This record gives sequence, C-alpha cells and structure tokens, in this order.
Amino acid sequence: MAAKIDLSHKVHVLTKKEELDSVRVPGKVVVVLDILFATTTMVTALAHGAKEVVPVLDEAEALARAKEFEKNSYVLSGELFAETLAGFAHPAPLSLLEHGVEGKTLIYSTTNGTVAMMQPARAARFYCGALLNAQALAEHILAQHPRETVLIVCSGSGNNFNFEDFYGAGYFVECFREHVGDLSDAAKAALALYRHAKAPEALLDCRVGRMMVARGLAREVEFACRRDIFPVVPALEQGRLRLVS
Repeated sequence: MAAKIDLSHKVHVLTKKEELDSVRVPGKVVVVLDILFATTTMVTALAHGAKEVVPVLDEAEALARAKEFEKNSYVLSGELFAETLAGFAHPAPLSLLEHGVEGKTLIYSTTNGTVAMMQPARAARFYCGALLNAQALAEHILAQHPRETVLIVCSGSGNNFNFEDFYGAGYFVECFREHVGDLSDAAKAALALYRHAKAPEALLDCRVGRMMVARGLAREVEFACRRDIFPVVPALEQGRLRLVS
C-alpha cells in the first residue's frame, strides 16, 4: 500500500474518491460531492423535509437497513450503473421529490456518491455538498472549523475523473477563497475550471450529463446546476445524514 501523505493545504480537492487512500483523513473536514446526482439528491431531500438520509453501499445493504424501520416510515431509492434499482424510487432529485420524502427516512444507494460517503469514517467532520447548498456549507465550515484542513472529495465514477464533480469543487473553492490562506494545486485547477465553464451548458455536455440527457433527465441536470438555493448543512453522524441546526 502506498505511504500516507499529510496535507498542509487549508483547502484541497481530491479528483475522485479513490484518492482518499493516499491522504490522512483523521482530523480533517471532508465534503463529498456527487453533483449528478447523489449528493444533490440527498441535499434536496433534506431541504424538503426528509427526516434523515441513510447512505449505503449497495442494494443488499439498503434492503437490510430497511428492516430497522417501520413500514411507511422510509423510502428506498437508488441506482446501479445509472439504472434505477428494481422496486426503488428514482434516485434523481426532482423525481424523488415527486415520489415524496417529507417526514421519512431516505435509504439511498448509488454507484459512486454513497460509496464515497462511507469511506472517511475518521474525519473530524463529514458533510454532504452540492451546488445547491455550497455557500451555506462553506460558511458553516469556516465558522465551526477555522483551523482544520478541508478535503473536497469528488466522487468520480468507477475510479475515473468526472467533470461535473470537479466543477462543483471549483464553486466550493470560490466560496472559501477569500477566507483561507492556502489552496492546493488541485483546488486552484478546480477554481479555474469553474470560472471558465458555463452552467448548465457545460454539465449537459459532459460525459455523465450527456448520458442523463439521453435518458430524458435534462431537467434534473439543470436543477443540479442551481447555486445556493438551499441554506442547509447536512452532516453525517453514525451512518445517518441529518441537517445541522
């Protein structure tokens, strides 16, 4: 196994979840992004009254966790390789809202985003981010974690770099930029990409965006590109994602 390296940067961007294996996570603040659509969906669900979100690794774990809850108190939602799991609600944000989540626990499984959320268990604090809540989350982190290094983790896709997550990371760096002394090279690159690209056009034209458009989900991509419409801060504690009051 490669030796762990310590990060001296105040804000650092990891281009895919697999890079977590090469950094020291304990004591750092982690923000996970999966713009299309896992973290966008989780932020949206919590902003619309979901009681909590239970992110899981796969369909089997989702079904097992569902046994912990009373009937009609939860919603199962998820996908594998962009195909909605049989018997589960569609995992994209607007579709899930149409299904209904208010007052319920969302048990949520995706190919990349929820997997990324299961990895850095030893972080000082673990947050779920999206373009939808970036400013509120950045302000919360600056106020509550003024000295910790922030790791912005792009989920990526199957050990591959994803444009949309790096774009989202760039907007988070923009939100942090005036308040931190150090940005890693990856953080600076994400910021440059964010400033150069135009949304929603750029996200509709990236690999995952084109795949979603082909599946009739252009409105979901456009929704995911909206910035700062939900002033919510979702934090993961004991395997459950809840809003910080």
